[in-house]
Amino acid sequence: MKAQSANTTTESTIQNDFIRQIIAEEVKTNKNEEQVVTRFPPEPNGYLHIGHAKSICLNFGIAAEHEGRQCYLRFDDTNPSKENLEYVESIKTDVHWLGYDWGDRLRHSSDYFDQLYDYAIALIKMNKAYVCSLTTEQIKESRGTLRDQGKNSPYRDRSISENLDLFERMKAGEFADGEQVLRAKIDMASPNLNMRDPIIYRIKKMPHQMTGEKWCIYPMYDFTHCLSDAIEGITHSLCTLEFEDHRPLYDWILDTLKTPRHPQQIEFARLSLNYTVLSKRKLQELVENNLVSGWDDPRMPTLSGMRRRGYTSSAIRDFCDRIGVTRKNTQIEMGALENCIRKDLEAKTVRVMAVLKPLRVVIENYSEDQVEQLDAPNHPDDASMGTHQVPFSRVLYIEQEDFLEAPPKKFFRLAPGREVRLRYAYFITCQAVIKDEKGDIVELRCTYDPETRGGSAPDGRKVKGTLHWVSESHAIKAEVRLYDRLFNHPNPGADGSDFKAALNPNSMEVLSDTLVEASLANAQAGVRYQFERKGYFCVDPVDSSKEALVFNRIVTLRDSWAKIEKANKRA
Repeated sequence: MKAQSANTTTESTIQNDFIRQIIAEEVKTNKNEEQVVTRFPPEPNGYLHIGHAKSICLNFGIAAEHEGRQCYLRFDDTNPSKENLEYVESIKTDVHWLGYDWGDRLRHSSDYFDQLYDYAIALIKMNKAYVCSLTTEQIKESRGTLRDQGKNSPYRDRSISENLDLFERMKAGEFADGEQVLRAKIDMASPNLNMRDPIIYRIKKMPHQMTGEKWCIYPMYDFTHCLSDAIEGITHSLCTLEFEDHRPLYDWILDTLKTPRHPQQIEFARLSLNYTVLSKRKLQELVENNLVSGWDDPRMPTLSGMRRRGYTSSAIRDFCDRIGVTRKNTQIEMGALENCIRKDLEAKTVRVMAVLKPLRVVIENYSEDQVEQLDAPNHPDDASMGTHQVPFSRVLYIEQEDFLEAPPKKFFRLAPGREVRLRYAYFITCQAVIKDEKGDIVELRCTYDPETRGGSAPDGRKVKGTLHWVSESHAIKAEVRLYDRLFNHPNPGADGSDFKAALNPNSMEVLSDTLVEASLANAQAGVRYQFERKGYFCVDPVDSSKEALVFNRIVTLRDSWAKIEKANKRA
């Protein structure tokens, strides 16, 4: 596969953030022999989310901006108890979907297990690592706190030969899980807790998805990550701010082992998006507790969920470009992401008519056997997208909310005695309202003006309301899922409460009696449309079929949450 071209990293101007500025200066001074090699290193213990997209765009984007375009996709698979191949495949799918390609640079940290073991042996021989027999709780207690320094393990001064023997026996499976660990020998009095003799190997007697039964000891992330970077020749190890305190350990391991390459770790602020959670642990909790339908639930901030909902990869890349890369943690408004998908879809989606909650309309002065085919533009501002035909007949459906029997001021839609325009068709006037035995409106009787075909009157009279509609005998029944924000609080769980308490009970509304125009009879999975006056929708790629169409609402035409947030601030 070819390497990703630079012009698809963003669809606006290339950013000039602080990381790119650092790299540009290093390229000028030939610090890394003009090479820029990055990596995206996900742990295969869950599905990727929108926060990962920021890192993907940054790492692949920077590589694409420099000669060589080298960016590795490396799975940091050091914990077989939480990892599986399902996650590996989903991550590969997501990275490709975003528009990036790793070429021949696909790696797993497990590829280096033999080398990592040799590095651990080297540390022992240098008297820089020792086997510790304390329990997990004892190690935690002996580490101390931010105020109190740690205490040396009673096993810290074991001889090199004894440590080599014990470590080999750990590898041979002689000890139970947790019975022994290998720790780096650094400084138990360090103000940085990460430097207080961190564990670098632990026993886990379980098979690994890549190496099978070969190993029963596995390296820790901090030990693995820096050495994997060095082995691959990574020049810039870009990670989020929570790893800033780990950087001294990253450097200590590489300096102590004198690796040929010493990548530079640079930290940036992770993406924090309101009205959602971006923690794989919390997202997994939602999945496992059946609070969503799965990792690809269209309400989830996972890339698979967003893709299923109908988000485009170009909109997500644009969003990542717009929010930029900084060192300051800030919470991004969900509206910023939604505006990116609106902007992307506005230019490229076909306009069609769909009545979500139908109300029957009978045009009494229109012939029962007459059907007209009316031309409707696929896009009002782009004639090159062509037109399609919509059938018009005596019996139609409009939205229930487009009629009020006793309308208030500034309600310009249909009401008794009022005239409105039907999109691409005629002016109609409501003459009578039909109700059932409960008093609910079930039908409207209207008349039409045959001189107003196309939506304008020869006498120049104006109407303020224009309604969308579908023909009863031609419309196709469909299920529509109106998705909204998964949480009704901008920062779920921020006050210490269970984040799940902020779940939005109205995050999904299923409409089973929606009627869509006839042109959607062969709508294909994943295709996006604008339902006029209603929003952007996508044919669900999982549940939809030709016999039973299912549409997901991607986003409304306007940000309905902006008014809610404004009102909340006033309150």
